[in-house]
Order: sequence, then C-alpha cells, then structure tokens
Amino acid sequence: MNLLVTLCSRKVDMPEGMDAENASLSQPFSLEHYHVSDEFGFVLPEPLEDLPPYYQPWMEIARNVPELIGSHSLRACIQQMPLLETDPLQGHRELRLAHLALSVMTMGYVWQEGENETVRVLPHTLAVPYWSVSQKLGLPPILTHADAVLVNWKKTDPQGEFNMENLELLFTLPGGKSVHGFFMVTLLVELAAVPGLRAIPQVINGVHQDDVTMVTRALESISLAIDGMKEALKLMHVYVEPSVFYGIMRIYLSGWKDNPSMPDGLVYESVQVEPMEYSGGSAAQSSLLHCFDELLGVKHEASSGAFLKRMRSHYMPPAHARFIQDISLSRPSLRDFVLERATEPLTAAYEHCVARLVALRNYHINVVSRFITVPAARAKELRLRGDGSEQEHRTITHAPIALEERGTGGSGIMSFLKTIRDQTRASTTSRSGTA
Repeated sequence: MNLLVTLCSRKVDMPEGMDAENASLSQPFSLEHYHVSDEFGFVLPEPLEDLPPYYQPWMEIARNVPELIGSHSLRACIQQMPLLETDPLQGHRELRLAHLALSVMTMGYVWQEGENETVRVLPHTLAVPYWSVSQKLGLPPILTHADAVLVNWKKTDPQGEFNMENLELLFTLPGGKSVHGFFMVTLLVELAAVPGLRAIPQVINGVHQDDVTMVTRALESISLAIDGMKEALKLMHVYVEPSVFYGIMRIYLSGWKDNPSMPDGLVYESVQVEPMEYSGGSAAQSSLLHCFDELLGVKHEASSGAFLKRMRSHYMPPAHARFIQDISLSRPSLRDFVLERATEPLTAAYEHCVARLVALRNYHINVVSRFITVPAARAKELRLRGDGSEQEHRTITHAPIALEERGTGGSGIMSFLKTIRDQTRASTTSRSGTA
C-alpha cells in the first residue's frame, strides 16, 4: 500500500464543527484514506533497511549505538559527525528510516552516562537534520513508538512467518536480547490488532447504513482482535527480562519532559536557543487503543485524557492521528446507535468489546507491575540494604531513580493505567458495568 507523501505534512488539531466532518460522512469510511494497511495496520510494510551512501555516517553510528555507549565514545562520534543535508532523502520510507536512525543516536547521546551526567545541548550535527526530518514527517525529534516499533523491523526469512524467531531489529539500544523482545512483542501486538482495525470501517459504515447485523459482526471481530492483542502481549514475559528492562533499557526510552533528570529539557543546537521538552516512549503513542476508545465511546477525563490527547496530537504519524480523530467525529456514534437499536445481539457484542478492552488494560497493568513496580521496590531495597545478587547489581541498581514512580512518557504510571482502565469500564451501556 502506498504510504507516501501525506504523512509528511505537519499535523494540527481539527477544530470542532469543521466542514470535513460532513464531507467524510458522504463517502464510505475506509482505511486507505489514512494510510492504514489492510495487512499491517499501522505498521509500515517492508520498511527500508538502509539509506543512500551519502547517509552512511548516520547509519554506521546508529547501528553501533550499544557498543559505542559501552565504550563511552558515542558522544564523541556524534560531535565529529558531518552535518548532512536532508533534501536528498526521497519519499516517506527514507524519511522514516532516517528519523529512526537519528532517534536512536539521540537517545544514546543524551543518556550515555546515565541520569547523573546528562547533557543540556544536542550538537548541531545531529540536531539540525533531526529537526528537519521531524518537521517533514510531523513527528517530534525524539524516539517514539512510530520509530522503535512501526518501522524498526525486518524478517530474517522474507518468506517466513511473523514470529519472534523470524524478526530482527534494524537498530537496537543497550539491553541485549530483551530490547529485541520488547520491541518485537510490541510489533506482534500491533499486528494482532489488524483484524480489529479492518472492522472499524465496517462498524462506522454499518451505523450510517442502519445495518445492525453488519455492526454486530464487526464488533465481534474487534473483540477477537483485542483478545489477540492480549495473547501477543503475554510473550513479553517470555522474551524480556524484567531486571534488564527496568535497570538498563528504560532510561534509553526516557524523554526530557516531566523528567527530574532533565528538568530544563534539551537544547537542539542551531535549531532553537531555548531548551525544548519532549516525552519519551509510551504505549499511549500507539494508535490502537485510541481507535478502539473513540469507536466505543470511552471518555477519558482530566489529566489522563489530557495526556492521551497530547500523545495523539504530537507523537503519532499525522495520518494515523487523523484516523482516530475522524472515528471520534463520526455521527451517529456507535454507542448511541447501540442504545437506540437496543437489540440483544448488538448490545451483547458492544458490551463484550468493552469487557475485552478492560481485560486487556488489566493485563497491561499486570505487565507494568512485573516490569516496573516490582523492580522499583527491589531497587529501593537494594539501595537501603546493599545486598542482592550480582545480576541485580548489574541491572536493577543502575535504574534511574527519577523514573521509579513514572512511565518513560512522563506519566504517574500505575495511577494513570488504573484510571484509564476504570474509565473504559464506565463506558458500558449497562448499569452494572463490565467484569
């Protein structure tokens, strides 16, 4: 599917009551209008693995970030890197690969020496092209889910299956096999959701056509897809070591907004004199649950809603954010349609979707507890008592203290996740709520 050009425009929030809402309802709702693939969903199909020879200085450094961090030489390499122009980059795929490479270098540069020896300035050899590419894509100049997961993959055997053994990262960060596991399991979660994404236009078009059977069947497909996402997420326990994730990996996913380690943000040299703040990687940067929330009418209030809106407005490819926005603008809404028609199969299908989404968010809370909350408590204990195994001292004790109670995106993680779980449960049409 052609994913070129339109993602390169800068995204803006859509004003309420805009004429495009009515225009969008005059034609069938379709994934292709938003560059969402029928086969891959939000994942970029067959991402490029290399850039033209002119950009090899970027690629050589980006492919060796863990080793250069280990030798404490990444910052020096980036400072000596030539300043390259971005105009020769051709098309969306080259821009996405360039953004990924520059993102990995940036995270490594900022966090090379941990939370106590951060930098205030990103050198112009990296900052200038990174800003330029980011502007062309409508993405922020920091590593996002759209980089680390959606374009950071290839099949070992191009004809083989989509499974953990046949997937490789294009670029990695410190953390060894757990980095591969974390990003590739997340990729499989994205792919498991694809049947549900394909069903969204069927729901919206079915509502517009007053086709209860069509909507009911589409909702059943979405429920199955959400269950598939949960099953894929279970692989995190197999392929990611919690102590490695918490103690080594997390800092390289962290941003410079709402982060006590970098309270003033980061200056992008020769781009802007004043420091800028950007959130680090977050599951909230995935478009998936935003889509299902908007379709099902889940309302997120106060701070949780503001955080999700910020992730949508500034940390997703613009066409994907527009997809979510247009789902939210579709009228009549699915929830109103279910309440008005009130047939037993339709209501049951809707309620089951909500219940499966609650179950997925419950499971995500359990994952976060194992990979963040439990290791954070252990890290505090080790600092107080000084005991622990050699493995713990190599991993958990290196974790940044500033992130103990927060996600890498800057949110107070457990309270945030429980709030959005509870708000999902509240969207049920029944008075008793969902289990």
